[in-house]
Amino acid sequence: MTLAIDQSANQNDTTEHAARAARVPVAGQMGLVAEFPGTEAWDREIAAFDGICQEQLSVYARGRWPRVGLEPVLFRRDGQAVGGALVMLQPLPLGIGTIALVKWGPILAASEAADGDALMNEMVGYLRDEYAVRRGAMMSIIPAVEAAPVNRGFARLMEMGFVPGDGVRAPNRYVVDVTLDDEARLAAFAQKWRYHLRKSLKAGLEFEHAGADALERFMTLYDAMSERKQFADYSAISTVSDLFSLPEGKGRPELFYVTHKGETVAGAIIFATGRTATYLYGATNDAALGLRAGYFLHWHIIRWLRDNSLAHWYDLGGTDGSHGLHQFKSGMVGTAGYINPLPPMANYAAGLRARLAGGLAYTLRNRALRVRDGALETFKGTMARMRRRGSD
Repeated sequence: MTLAIDQSANQNDTTEHAARAARVPVAGQMGLVAEFPGTEAWDREIAAFDGICQEQLSVYARGRWPRVGLEPVLFRRDGQAVGGALVMLQPLPLGIGTIALVKWGPILAASEAADGDALMNEMVGYLRDEYAVRRGAMMSIIPAVEAAPVNRGFARLMEMGFVPGDGVRAPNRYVVDVTLDDEARLAAFAQKWRYHLRKSLKAGLEFEHAGADALERFMTLYDAMSERKQFADYSAISTVSDLFSLPEGKGRPELFYVTHKGETVAGAIIFATGRTATYLYGATNDAALGLRAGYFLHWHIIRWLRDNSLAHWYDLGGTDGSHGLHQFKSGMVGTAGYINPLPPMANYAAGLRARLAGGLAYTLRNRALRVRDGALETFKGTMARMRRRGSD
């Protein structure tokens, strides 16, 4: 949901804060101090955070949005890092304004801290005051999906004067509880999902957890799948090599494969650092569907996360409106996990100029996305008709 309007924005760090004090006291009762570390130091620091996610890693954001400035804000208390946010700064054309965007943040070092809500309140308040009030930008925050029916992060933003903005087309996110033992996890799957899994367990498939040196194998599988399905790829697959350049256990994803008779039939890249693991990318070949390799793959990923990571949750992402993906993912969630919507963006502008400039930028962006999505639907329809004719 990041804008890509200005072609000359700084590609790494912004410099506005360079002349400021390295540490800025935060108004409030929590004794917080805000720091502005470089992006590499930020990525190292948050590697130990419970709330870490790929969207808050500068190495991911830099590859995904190369023309957007990155400014990490780290909050400490008594010298210890307790939270922070990666702020993406997008200058708008003709100098009419700036959008300061935080995706799936701020994040906490300890997600279950007793004073976590108070910490989040002060961090959000500082970001609002720093970027919207002091710098005159439109401050936009997209909170992470939460297990509770009411998203506390979004409610907090509304209470602090933000207003609802744009949401994604298919907002539901499918999140699996990975803490259960095998028997309880099997019982939690939907009946049909469990049926397909049991079939896959008898299909002669093998599961493999691979190292970073096996990434090219995944890319070969992914490229072949993309060519076969002929779909327009708007994902951040180009950032994968950057993520795998991170040290092991410091935000670097995990790589998994399923093979059948020596042939790789399915693979997945999983962000497995912190309390929530995330399904980033998957790839299959033609044989995977009949072998039910997807069921086999995710069953073993769930077990691996339980036994080898700190994850409590496994975020499968959304469906982009696909009914088939909804059936697969909702069946995997079953009775142990949750399906909740990703909240819409929340915006805060302290002045009329920022509100008008930010609103115009988002309006133009949405129009461009509607044109793109319409062209994609037309392309899909054309390809479907061609396949039907080819099978006659």
